Amino acid sequence: MARRHIRLDVQYDGTNYAGFCIQPGVPTIQGEMETALGKLLGEPVHLVAASRTDAGVHALGQVVAFFTERRVPVGRFPQALNDLLPRDIAVVAAAEVPEDFHPRFDAIGKLYTYRILNRPVRSPIICRYAWHVSEPLDLRAMRRAAEALVGEKDFAAFCAAGGAARTTVRNLYRLDLDTNADVIELRLGADGFLYMMARIIVGTLVEVGLGRRHPAEMDEILASRDRRRAGKTAPPEGLCLVRVDY
Repeated sequence: MARRHIRLDVQYDGTNYAGFCIQPGVPTIQGEMETALGKLLGEPVHLVAASRTDAGVHALGQVVAFFTERRVPVGRFPQALNDLLPRDIAVVAAAEVPEDFHPRFDAIGKLYTYRILNRPVRSPIICRYAWHVSEPLDLRAMRRAAEALVGEKDFAAFCAAGGAARTTVRNLYRLDLDTNADVIELRLGADGFLYMMARIIVGTLVEVGLGRRHPAEMDEILASRDRRRAGKTAPPEGLCLVRVDY
């Protein structure tokens, strides 16, 4: 039987998971999905993902792919898998793709959002999907700092230890901030992201917004290529993978 290559578009709330990738002894998105696919297809399945999201990070537009020889109609995959998956993971679309399609290496861009709840008191609902910062943030200063990061630059200073990227140069083609009542939303679009890059950028911009750094420091941080010069890593709950572009 001919081998088929199936793409799935997936959404999930990452709160209860140790990230996308399988890890021993802890719940992961990949683990839950491969278990569900194994039950549906009656064979072991290995998923490849566009983004190996970290513990607590959410997704509205994750892309995964796998090979199978089973003849399940592609249109049946979303509902059949959703009947087997936990309620905080959902397959929203499925398609057959060429054998050489790779969710990660074929991607030309990714869009993330990061939400901040900026008010004195927390919200038990919003804070599941946002970083609660109780002190007022200077959005004008944050936007000035963000402008310095846009473009093709070496983001070594915004990369946590443990990444395996061959180069730390990335094209951050979008970094903007909007507000809706007490919620600040940052949108980060790039041709690729280094390990923890989005969260370190957000953490650094928040330090600017709190007056602990000057916007002009961004150029110096970039030039240093030193992770210690950038700000702290923002917590995972505010980050969401919105879209992968091909």
